[in-house]
Order: sequence, then structure tokens, then C-alpha cells
Amino acid sequence: MEQTWNVIAVKYAERNSRTRADSFLFDDDHASPHEMDYFVWVLKSGEQTIVVDTGYDMAEAERRGRPILRNPATAVQAAGVDAETVDTVIITHLHYDHAGTLGAFPNARFHLQEAEMAFATGPCMCAGVMRAPFTARHVCLMVERVFSGRVIFHDGDGHVAPGVTVHRAGGHSRGLQVVRVKTQSGYLCLASDASHYYENFVKQKVFPIVVDLEDMIRGFALIQTLATRPSLVIPGHDPLVTQHFAPHGTSGFAWRLDTGPIKPIEGVE
Repeated sequence: MEQTWNVIAVKYAERNSRTRADSFLFDDDHASPHEMDYFVWVLKSGEQTIVVDTGYDMAEAERRGRPILRNPATAVQAAGVDAETVDTVIITHLHYDHAGTLGAFPNARFHLQEAEMAFATGPCMCAGVMRAPFTARHVCLMVERVFSGRVIFHDGDGHVAPGVTVHRAGGHSRGLQVVRVKTQSGYLCLASDASHYYENFVKQKVFPIVVDLEDMIRGFALIQTLATRPSLVIPGHDPLVTQHFAPHGTSGFAWRLDTGPIKPIEGVE
């Protein structure tokens, strides 16, 4: 029997020195500023907790010159989560901003697509342009967890817990997966980087970091079929999430998603 889950977005970083050219291929307004937020997500049902993605830490922020506001493993405390006690983590893909800080979750088992592990350790990583979004140490840490029996692999659709499933979307990365969650408002889809922004899936606009363009376009359709309605598709990096969903608690960097948006999102029903 499926359970109903609370879903909380926790913001740990932002980048304000971007333009629309960094977010959309062939955009007519390519020079205008376009901000990006960085999140991890917490799912809670009774005594069960699942964390989706682990972000990146201060060391990675310094190495890449992309500062963070707070360490993700500390930030999830705003959602009532102690990273050291979490036993289930879903990694949507192995890019540096989604799969760092693995060591901060010492008791977790990690759900990952087979295709993503093969991609991140395969011949494509010999090309600088392909490996740029990955950090070798993060990938090696995941390999260590494979060898310690702490990775649960999925090949396409997979079951994580009652009411929580994963689905391979690809496109942005070979084994990118999205998360479908049963909530009080219906089925919610954490799209992660299958759609960085609402504008990606609403207007079919392609994000510039893309491994398979066809998969990315298909992913825009997939995430909408997984959600009860488009407003329950949650993009991976859109600052609009912080403006259209209710705050969770008093931290100022957590938002409650499972209750649905508190005001309409332009172009999203």
C-alpha cells in the first residue's frame, strides 16, 4: 500500500551571475540575467525519511569558484533531518552539485541508475567537455559504496519505498532519474535536472548541458505524466519554487512542496 509523504525543498546555494544563454539553447533573449538556485529534497512519512541528492560542500565550492550558502548535510536539519541517521538517499545523477557530500550520510544506502554509474566511469569521461559536470572524487566515493554493498541500482523504473518511485529520464546526463512521490495533493515529480526551470518543460527549451537531446525532450513529457498536474512538477533549480510554495519552518531556506503552490505559476496549470 502506498504511503503519503511530505516533501521539503532545502536551498543550499545560488548563482546570480548567469544569463539566459546559460539556461536555454537558442534563446532570443540570451543576454538577460538568469538566476539559479540549488536544492536538496527531503521526503518524510511517519518515522521514515528519504533524502534526494546531497549537493556539494565548501571544499567543492572553493575548487569550482561557486560559493554555497550552507553545507547541505547541515541544511537538512531545517527539515528535521540528521544526515548521520538517514538510511535512504536517492541520487538523481552524479553531477557535482547533486552527488557531493556522500560521506555526510554514513548510514545510507544510495539509489542510482545503472546507466549513470556506467556513464560516469566509462569512456565518455575521457573528454573534458563530458566530464566537466562531474567530480572524480564524488564518483570514486560512489564506487566505494558499490563495493561496500550500499548502492541499490535501478534500470529504468524502480521502487524505493511505498509511494516513492524513480524513473530514468536521461538527457542531461545518461542515467539521470526523476522521483515520483505520493502526497496529499496527488503525485508530485521531483524533476531534478530533467527540467532545471519551469520554462524548460513548459516551453520545450533545452538546457545547454545535454548528453542526449532526444532523451531531454522526451523527459519534458515524462515528468508531466508522472505528476497529477503540471504544478506538481518541481524543477531542479528554479528560484520560482521559493516564491510559489509555502515556507517550511522558520529557517528561511526550506519550502513545503507536497501541499502544492500557494499562488499560480505563470504558464503552469
